[in-house]
Amino acid sequence: MNKRQFVQERSKQWRKFETIVRQHDRKLFKKLSAKQAFEFSKSFRELANDLAIVRSRGWDKKLENYLNDLVAQGHNCFYSSPPGNIQAIFTYLTTTFPQLFRRNFSYILLSGLLMFGPLAISWVVVQNNPTLASRIMSNEELENFELMYQSDTDEKNEEEATEEETEEETEEEAWEREEADFGQQRSFMFGFYIMNNASIAFRTFAMGVMLGIPTLLLLVTNGISMGTVAGYLVAQGHGEKFLSFVVTHGSFELTAIVIAGGAGFMLADAIIHPGDHTMNDSLLIRGYESIQIAFGAGVMLVIAAMIEAFWSPAPIPSVLKYSAGAILWLVVFLYLGMAGQNR
Repeated sequence: MNKRQFVQERSKQWRKFETIVRQHDRKLFKKLSAKQAFEFSKSFRELANDLAIVRSRGWDKKLENYLNDLVAQGHNCFYSSPPGNIQAIFTYLTTTFPQLFRRNFSYILLSGLLMFGPLAISWVVVQNNPTLASRIMSNEELENFELMYQSDTDEKNEEEATEEETEEETEEEAWEREEADFGQQRSFMFGFYIMNNASIAFRTFAMGVMLGIPTLLLLVTNGISMGTVAGYLVAQGHGEKFLSFVVTHGSFELTAIVIAGGAGFMLADAIIHPGDHTMNDSLLIRGYESIQIAFGAGVMLVIAAMIEAFWSPAPIPSVLKYSAGAILWLVVFLYLGMAGQNR
């Protein structure tokens, strides 16, 4: 191929690339869709290859400078990241994330059925026959859960027994000690809940690249485990304390895990059904949306951890916790179902 044929064949792509670069200069580049961004990446690589060809054959210094400038501009577009701002985060949380949720609802619905279905079944079965819980969890784990959610009367008896064994202290010293212990404990638990919940959600999402099979297993096993614990505690008479503890933060936590599972199934579908793209290209394009959805689930898990650490264990009447829980479940449904509809 000579220089004239080469220019005739490739000049259309160069002009197209120039248009994209100008969009970046006018701050329109950030509005590119995932597919357009992928096409830009492909064109950028082709342009770099064209520059290499012109240089190696020494065709035209002016043409070489023109392509070199385009490559430099493309490099700036491709590798520069626009400065983050509060408005962008606000737009993502109020508009982009709930829109992505609804657009990919079929994956999230599948994830919800796989987790809440086994949860409900195991709850009913174990509540009716508590001895079955030992087949799913060890006796030590079940005893630990009972200690966590024992009745207020049992806790009071334990506290009185402890007070008899310790030296007397003034009321002010006791209050200061309890306040410091509570603050440290709640801060520690906040970090623990974030790490624990985020690890479950991240594994559920990331395992989607393995055709979604590990994602499916994680959702089902987590559902069975949660249902077993719930059914066993209710059967042992700890239902009120357990349910009042989980009802509030459960709206964000459980929904977030289901959303992360749906994002994992999106990755699996991109591999199984790539359409007109190669498997890698399909994974890149669909993966962008799935990561956005998984990030939104992460934000919900942070909110859940805050509630679980500071509100759920607080000595608040159960009726208030149930009321707050009902309100937050409604908020989550309205947010995911209606936010961003007008944009």
